[in-house]
Amino acid sequence: MAAAAVPGFSVFGLRYRSMGFGQQLWGSRTASGLMSWKGHSLLATSKRGRRRTLVYAFDQDAEKSFKNTFEEDRLIDTLRVCNPGELERLVVENVLAFSESFWIRLAARTDDCKSDDDKKDYEELASSVMSIVDRLVHKTNEKIESATDILKAILRPVMDEVQEVFWPPGDPRALNIMEEEVQKREREGQLDEGFLAEVNAQLRQVKEDGDKPGLTAMLQKVLQLYASNVLSKRSYAFKGGEVIVAEKFLESVIEAPEESWNKLLIDGLTIGKGNVSPEELFAVINKRIERVLIRTEGGSYEQRILIEYLKGIQSRTEEIVQIFQIQQE
Repeated sequence: MAAAAVPGFSVFGLRYRSMGFGQQLWGSRTASGLMSWKGHSLLATSKRGRRRTLVYAFDQDAEKSFKNTFEEDRLIDTLRVCNPGELERLVVENVLAFSESFWIRLAARTDDCKSDDDKKDYEELASSVMSIVDRLVHKTNEKIESATDILKAILRPVMDEVQEVFWPPGDPRALNIMEEEVQKREREGQLDEGFLAEVNAQLRQVKEDGDKPGLTAMLQKVLQLYASNVLSKRSYAFKGGEVIVAEKFLESVIEAPEESWNKLLIDGLTIGKGNVSPEELFAVINKRIERVLIRTEGGSYEQRILIEYLKGIQSRTEEIVQIFQIQQE
């Protein structure tokens, strides 16, 4: 069904942690359904269940509502005939489908049962699914805590004893140590979607608070280091024994700290002291973006961060070109 088609979704992946904490997802998409079952029960309140189903139907386009109901029925029917092992796998694969609408639909079907045995089967199904969902939430929270610990370890070189971040750091070696930590953690496979989501959640919160510019800059630096490290792994600067100058130049910018981009671009572009035209650089940047789109999961944090990094180089190039053009007028 539709929810299962979410690209690359995993229990410990993108959607849970894009909210910052696993519980927030379940609070917004599933908890209300769970509470309906765990309270005085959707099963015992058929009138309210039908009433809410009608409200849902009127709120949505008729065709979409029919399609959603059809997909929910199909998932319920599939879950009913599963053995315990298959049930857990299907719940994981369709985790986003267990919204409030799903629980209301399951309650309505329970109310429509003609026999007590069928009704009991539905109640047991609901209990089993909720138990699996609860375990997923628990595992997700454990994963998020791990991502937070990794982020703290990366930031430790630029934090003082009371966990305050100073930017730029007083000790220039701190950035080198932090970069080495990012490279080490990335090699070990620890900078996964959970980690990237945690950094993004922290960054979003700090920006909203607006009172810690040093921490904002530091979290942005973490994402820049991550993108630079990942993009530098694969080189496209050599083809058929020849050096592709524009690709080689782009890779030198990718590997460099963001604060060095201006000098590198001025020295490397034809508008300054170099031999690569802005058009050539834009062409290889666009080609690299296309490669990222092909090699990464659609909608993932990895994809978004890598593309934002490349577009950052593109935007900086456009700004420098514009300044040179104004100076020449």
